[in-house]
Amino acid sequence: MATFPINSILFLDIETVPQFPDYGQLPGEWKHLWDLKSNSLIKYHEGESNESLYPRAGIYAEFGKIICISCGVAQGAGEQRKITIKSFAGDDEKILLVQFAEMLNKWSAGEQKFLCAHNGKEFDFPYLCRRMIVHNISIPSLLNISGKKPWEVSHLDTLELWKFGDFKSFTSLNLLAFTLGVPTPKDDIDGSMVWKVYWEEKNIQRIVTYCQKDVVTVAQILLRMNGEPLIKEANIEIKS
Repeated sequence: MATFPINSILFLDIETVPQFPDYGQLPGEWKHLWDLKSNSLIKYHEGESNESLYPRAGIYAEFGKIICISCGVAQGAGEQRKITIKSFAGDDEKILLVQFAEMLNKWSAGEQKFLCAHNGKEFDFPYLCRRMIVHNISIPSLLNISGKKPWEVSHLDTLELWKFGDFKSFTSLNLLAFTLGVPTPKDDIDGSMVWKVYWEEKNIQRIVTYCQKDVVTVAQILLRMNGEPLIKEANIEIKS
């Protein structure tokens, strides 16, 4: 497979939650719209209801919001390669999106740069764009694919790369990492628990840590696919 310029890639992952703590706190029109949406999902989830499905609302940009964007940039090469991780997180989605957009515009100026996420083309990238539009934030050029030809889009997706043109199944980040022998930390939460940790435990730092580890895993997977050495744990820097 083609190799990619690792040091010109911004690896990222986002964490999202429903906009309201639970179904009972949905305002009238939002509740009506969620019922319409979830009615189309119930047929695939036997025994579920509009209310029990509400924790899944966070995966839809119309009903959810972003609470964390973690990014990673690599430097150096071979055994000496390092990666720096920075997160934008908080309760105010607009603030973190503005900060992320400013960083992305500054980082991507000049030579060609790339974005990379696992399932990024289906989830992370469009979700970011939709929520920026909601908040009247200009979408950074590197993120925005509107009007661009396919070869002008600098988006990489480890899920898509692993498929090699096969669209029959979804491979999770953890499964792909395990398959390729990429070490992943044993976390106490997974994606399905983020809404509860955020709304009930109110522990956003726990979510940030989880998100940052996923960014490192995405970078390690692409390195593995590139046939390059993995980044050593000692060379992973978390920037505040």
